[in-house]
Amino acid sequence: MPHRNDPTGVSGHERPVARRAAHGRRAMTLSIGPLRLDPPVVLAPMAGVTNVAFRRLCRQFGAGLYVSEMVTARALVEGNERTRRMVARDDGEPTHSVQLYSVHPEVLARAVRILIDDIGVDHVDLNFGCPAPKVTRRGGGAALPLHPRLLQRLVESAVGSAGRVPVTVKMRMGIDDSLRTDIEAARIAEDAGAAAVALHARTAVQLYSGEARWEAIAELRASVRSIPVLGNGDIWRAEDALAMHEATGCDGVVIGRGCLGRPWLFRDLACAYAGEPIPPPPTFGETVATMREHLELLCAHLGGLGGVRDFRKHLAWYLVGYPVGRARRHELNRANDPEVVDALLARLLDVVDPDLRLDPVTATLPRGHTNGPRPVALPDGWLDSRHDDQPPAGAELLVSGG
Repeated sequence: MPHRNDPTGVSGHERPVARRAAHGRRAMTLSIGPLRLDPPVVLAPMAGVTNVAFRRLCRQFGAGLYVSEMVTARALVEGNERTRRMVARDDGEPTHSVQLYSVHPEVLARAVRILIDDIGVDHVDLNFGCPAPKVTRRGGGAALPLHPRLLQRLVESAVGSAGRVPVTVKMRMGIDDSLRTDIEAARIAEDAGAAAVALHARTAVQLYSGEARWEAIAELRASVRSIPVLGNGDIWRAEDALAMHEATGCDGVVIGRGCLGRPWLFRDLACAYAGEPIPPPPTFGETVATMREHLELLCAHLGGLGGVRDFRKHLAWYLVGYPVGRARRHELNRANDPEVVDALLARLLDVVDPDLRLDPVTATLPRGHTNGPRPVALPDGWLDSRHDDQPPAGAELLVSGG
């Protein structure tokens, strides 16, 4: 597509933190408040995915900022046990990052202090991009930037409560092409003290369909002057991240579905940003070894049965493109005992060549959400009250996880 190669006229824009380094190495320190990221890579918060186990696995492959699943401020403030477990810091986690959802400034401020004082987080991300109906119909997620005064209050309350801990904002382009909110929302966040903004270059109506529209990231980078702009959408390979930088001038990238079943993408990104050759895809034997380690980490985090059940979705993503066969996939999905699943994974090496490497193009095959487009559910009268700075009644969610 044209936007993959067209710099869109922003190459001359003076960016605040990410600069091209000498000798062909891409510049690659991203500053988010006091945090320094080299390479400038962030793991997107994904519900049911970016738990302690997955973050640890990805971290082993390369440096970056690894963000937790989204949790709701209300659940955190009310002491919900599941939410507390979700925000727990992993042993050895160098930078602890949590994404928060809220539509209530006072509740959000209290939740931020809990994260900092009780949990010890180093970074808080605010979710203004979730397109899930249960979120948008309450005025949250991607629906919230339609109320810019409320958005301003939320960012100001979080930043004011966070002190030196950086607060960032993640959003989408808007509800649809007729209701674009990204540039206004980013400027509000910038003025309210956010340390960075990240844009998933799709509208809420698109969900995960079609191509991410990188030209929107370029437009946002040209409009926001004092803080980093991160790009998100359709980064399936390390080469895609470099292409996004070239096409948009963004200061960093946010990795979502591209790392599902491919946690070694963070290794590839580290090499690409360092100007080193990108390693070949892992062999099937190496992939199976990673799967078995992932299962072990999940079981340690969630218990045996919980870990096995959580692993099933990852299993499907890991095996995309491999000639494993429907019967063996079905057998793996029916097993509930971790030792049985581990043994079945080991036996896959008897039916698929352990030295098999997939064509790199396979990395771009869809994994994770593919649904959309779909109309966005909004609260009654939401479009008629855009200057209202009050949260809608009953809008706070108690359940975490997106």
